[in-house]
Amino acid sequence: MEFLLQHTVVRRLLTVSLVLLAALLFLVTLPLWLPLSLLAGLLISSWRSATRCLSFITVYLLCESAGVIAAGLVWLCKPVLSAQQYVVANRGLQLAWAATLKSAAEWLFRLRFDIDVPAESEVEGAIVLPRHTSIGDTVLPLLFYAQPRGLAVRYVLKQELLLDPCLDIVGNRLPNVFLDRDAANMTVELAALRNLAGSAAVDDALVIYMEGTRYSVAKRNRVLAKLRASDAQYPYSWRSVLPPRMAGALALMEGAPQKDLLFFTHTGFEASGSFTALFNGGWMDTTVRLHWWRVPAAQIPAAADERKALLLAQWQKMDRIVSELQQEG
Repeated sequence: MEFLLQHTVVRRLLTVSLVLLAALLFLVTLPLWLPLSLLAGLLISSWRSATRCLSFITVYLLCESAGVIAAGLVWLCKPVLSAQQYVVANRGLQLAWAATLKSAAEWLFRLRFDIDVPAESEVEGAIVLPRHTSIGDTVLPLLFYAQPRGLAVRYVLKQELLLDPCLDIVGNRLPNVFLDRDAANMTVELAALRNLAGSAAVDDALVIYMEGTRYSVAKRNRVLAKLRASDAQYPYSWRSVLPPRMAGALALMEGAPQKDLLFFTHTGFEASGSFTALFNGGWMDTTVRLHWWRVPAAQIPAAADERKALLLAQWQKMDRIVSELQQEG
């Protein structure tokens, strides 16, 4: 995998070819897998959402294929577009990709979204720190926070997502950072985050997932065990979130000290951490509850230790709010 992550042309030739081939295969074999999946859902309880899940995968592959083709057309038009028009066109592709997948999930799995946030007078882009539980929650800050407010989004994403051709091609045309989480020396990675934040406009939102991976009870227990092994007095229990990895968020705060922090949490996706979980109905008839709150830039301390304490305190608040939202559901 490391070879693919480091060699753009080889990676894109492979991933684009595989996506186009897979989309064609799913369409051609639809008369076969559709009735078989319906039968499997009737006979095997753990496959009750097989038809819906395979349909969603088909939509995803078609969305990827259309996105790659559209990205190619935008690239062909680049000579007649201004730099700003080129960015706007690619942001349009990003939004259309995310909105299509959201609409497909709503229709196929009867997903519902309930937003519980106070009225906001501020519309400036913030540093967004979301909870991460599912393959489906990465589009939530874009579709429910940024897009309704006319904000552009700059993402900090794990490098492995370069294997998704749309994220790779369009994501690298836009000001995003694909982070190597396992780099031996994080100096270069953190400098890239400071540069990303430092060049952000007022209406740019910066999104980073501090947990570093999708939440699960098993992951939470493993991480907490490691923390308590190194610090017997570790004070946090973290029932519904993973302990935050704060270096990236601190780098963004250093690069954009004028930006508020926006803590973005949600519930409802806990049973759908992977495509496999969808086959068991992890998204069926689910209400996803969204809640976020801001910490104004004026209230963010200057010292690194105090900033870490602030992030930990707000993450503890997020853990509490998740529990409250789950009880309401």
